[in-house]
Amino acid sequence: MRPTSFLALGFTTALAAQAWGQTDPLPSWNDGDTKTAIVDFVETVTNESSEDFVPAPERIATFDNDGTLWVEHPVYTQLVFALDRVKELAADHPEWKDTQPFKAVLDDDMEALAASGEKGLTEIIAATHAGMSTADFETIVSGWIAKAKHPKFDRPYTELVYQPMLEVIDYLQANDFKTFIVSGGGIEFMRPWTEQVYDIPPEQVVGSSIKTEYKVVDGTPVLMREAAINFIDDKAGKPVGINSHIGRRPIAAFGNSAGDREMLEWTGAGEGATLKVLVFHDDADREYAYGPADGQPDTKIGAFPQDLMDEAKQKGWNVISMKDDWAKVFPE
Repeated sequence: MRPTSFLALGFTTALAAQAWGQTDPLPSWNDGDTKTAIVDFVETVTNESSEDFVPAPERIATFDNDGTLWVEHPVYTQLVFALDRVKELAADHPEWKDTQPFKAVLDDDMEALAASGEKGLTEIIAATHAGMSTADFETIVSGWIAKAKHPKFDRPYTELVYQPMLEVIDYLQANDFKTFIVSGGGIEFMRPWTEQVYDIPPEQVVGSSIKTEYKVVDGTPVLMREAAINFIDDKAGKPVGINSHIGRRPIAAFGNSAGDREMLEWTGAGEGATLKVLVFHDDADREYAYGPADGQPDTKIGAFPQDLMDEAKQKGWNVISMKDDWAKVFPE
């Protein structure tokens, strides 16, 4: 059950709006160009008399996860999970006290951890995400996500999803769109909780993955997770992942960073009406502000560079100002 007041009563946003006589499908959005663009697009592609009508099976919408559907600062949630796993497993690995990048994690030395770069992160993922069955990993993720809390907001990460984006998902689903998550995050890290939080089932989650091997252990078939990368679903990998997992080009795509550029470009290259949307984090009071586009602070987490903003303006993509377009950020 999603962490929203309406959904706590068993309604989707769309059904709740009908129940209370409301006509606004996106009540947490301020009126503006982006909200209008979303509504106009949905009305156009679902209108059988429109030349841009799209049959229901072809109504595919893709959403990045980190920074698009839930908070990604100060670091990605999956990285927090990995660091917590290092500390949990440290007693079985005394050598980590003197071995980087694990020493940096145990010392809470984020500068040293950052200096370890992609190689260090890969080592951490291998040590904390592999060497177990897929079923065991799902149990570990489910247990962690149920109790972990964000350091700034002191709320579970699953409550730090963006209410306006939940409404977009519901609105699209109510109009016979099939909604997919297409994220650089781990596919098996997201699948245990996306259906509960977003009403997007595990078979509609596309993400990065590590290699998995079929084995028979004590007479029982299992899938074992290996310490090797299989696929990175980020940047140019996103259209590849979409083609591999979904088999249809999206007509709507939502992202928030340079990692989503190619997904929006791929969507826009399709025939007929398309919707391309980027979330821009410019609300330091209610969430975070980072870019570095339009003079916002620079970041290595979910960076939105100026050339992405320029491309969005040139190609007519819709850029959400979190500060101006959203009446609320998180569910009550």
